[in-house]
Amino acid sequence: MRKIVEKSMLGRAWIAPVYNDDDNDPKNTTPNDLVRRILHARGICDDGAVEKFLNPSIKEYMPDPFVLKDAQIAANVIADAIVRGDKIAIYGDYDVDGITSTAIFVKYLRDLGADVIWHLPTRDGEGYGLNTAAIDDIAAHGARLLITVDCGISGVAEVAYAKSLGIDVVVTDHHSPDGDMPPANAVVNPKRTDDTSGLEYLAGVGVAFLILVAVNRELKNRTDVPAPIQEKLHNENLLNFMDWVALGTICDTMPLVNLNRAFVATGLKVMGLRHNLGLRVLMDLAAIKTPSVYAAGFAIGPRLNAAGRLDSAAPALDLLLTDNPLIAQDLATKLHQMNQDRIDIQNAIMLSASDMADRAAAAGRCSLFVCGDRWHGGVMGIIAGRLKDKYNLPTCVATRSDGMINGSGRSIPGVDLGQIIHDALGAGILAEGGGHAAAAGFTLRAENESQFRDYLENAVTQQLGGVRPTVEIAIDAEMDAGAATMDLVERLTALEPFGQGNPEPMLALRGARLKSAQTMGNGAHLRGAVMTRGGGTLNFVGFNMVATPVGDFLLDDANINTPITLAGRLKKNEFKGRVSAQFFVEDIAVE
Repeated sequence: MRKIVEKSMLGRAWIAPVYNDDDNDPKNTTPNDLVRRILHARGICDDGAVEKFLNPSIKEYMPDPFVLKDAQIAANVIADAIVRGDKIAIYGDYDVDGITSTAIFVKYLRDLGADVIWHLPTRDGEGYGLNTAAIDDIAAHGARLLITVDCGISGVAEVAYAKSLGIDVVVTDHHSPDGDMPPANAVVNPKRTDDTSGLEYLAGVGVAFLILVAVNRELKNRTDVPAPIQEKLHNENLLNFMDWVALGTICDTMPLVNLNRAFVATGLKVMGLRHNLGLRVLMDLAAIKTPSVYAAGFAIGPRLNAAGRLDSAAPALDLLLTDNPLIAQDLATKLHQMNQDRIDIQNAIMLSASDMADRAAAAGRCSLFVCGDRWHGGVMGIIAGRLKDKYNLPTCVATRSDGMINGSGRSIPGVDLGQIIHDALGAGILAEGGGHAAAAGFTLRAENESQFRDYLENAVTQQLGGVRPTVEIAIDAEMDAGAATMDLVERLTALEPFGQGNPEPMLALRGARLKSAQTMGNGAHLRGAVMTRGGGTLNFVGFNMVATPVGDFLLDDANINTPITLAGRLKKNEFKGRVSAQFFVEDIAVE
């Protein structure tokens, strides 16, 4: 990487990949060159890999599901239960990944006529993962098989308890194991140390989907399957579940690479068909016309998540599974209102959390840990994500109540927060905990608060090599501002879907002069235009930029015609039937 701007107007360095001498000249950049550079910078170089990346189909990326350790055993156990007509219980989680994982299993089993029940734990009452009270209830309802989705890997005692009640157990999960495997009939988790599938990047719903593929194949290969189930199998199309698989993958911030990329690309297309009644009603309520990663992550997902954050996730799952338009409308409206309530709670807590984070960041820490009395536990992860983005530091946010602390964390590239939480649990500092590199959850006794704060700081500092992360913008490619056209916008769409692991390209536009700027919206945002070398004009917007040095510079008429370089993202803008390229400014530097 090379530094192309030492210090921007927002005090950030801009870094970009190193190319050969000709490629480093932004004036020589064509749209095809730009796409090629971005792919090469992301490690996609040969023609075959480029073609596969640009056309992410399930057919190309889908592995044999039996490459997952214990997948064959899991398929056999589940198929046996279906053929026997046993009651099957699905045990999920209260976030979108857990809800969608539960939904695909319940819907598949219902489609085959199986006797199925489900359980989603409450965040405050039960907490994450298996618990014996829920298992007792499942046993009381007569379930002979328990399938966990997006949880179960840490439930050693709980799985043993279920087995003691005569219940078979299949665990499907994607969280890091704490140590011993639960004594289930089958434990399917690509993060098992003895799993060689290479699928450790999957969300819980991705693992669940692969097991459904395995079960479907197993049933089709059997000779003992009753005729009614055989007929239903013939009509089953697992690709119809891809909208839910995409939603869970996006909302759990899994990297959109390899199979995940195919899941999301296909899933967004399925979502666009609007076959699922619940999603269709929710999308209409959120005014979503065209499904996208952004819409899934910032509009659909938060509404589904709101139920589990504030109360029970059951309404969200009910919405995905219902075929009744009146029920769907009622549930979607309820989730929409719960999401607004969540926003109000979140904003109130954010004020206090930001003050604490400001002081910690000013002290030069490499990590942030903020904790308040009786904050609502359902918004800890959201606030952690906001503070992480603001300070570019791994951040944990927690609530203190009745002698216990419960929290969530979000991390930055280069810091595996899930591993830190796992190690803190092993060290006896935490009572409970789990997660993955980018996000994690934890519980500890209040008297261990200082110890955990210090442990987090030391572990993060060690992973960072003792160097506090600088605030940088990673530029994917430099180009002349005059090349920022609709042609380029269309070519960049070939790199979609964008998200974790495949971010929307960040471009540096050279050769621009400020033409105009003004406030818009509620006065916090900017819009304007720059002139390019060839005499063209490129419109730009800058969200939440007014009260920043960028806003001060752009709104000062004395700076009209000043040469500037812009960092940001190029998108399509549609206004009154007119389509044009528009630049979303993240930062600027004076040339």
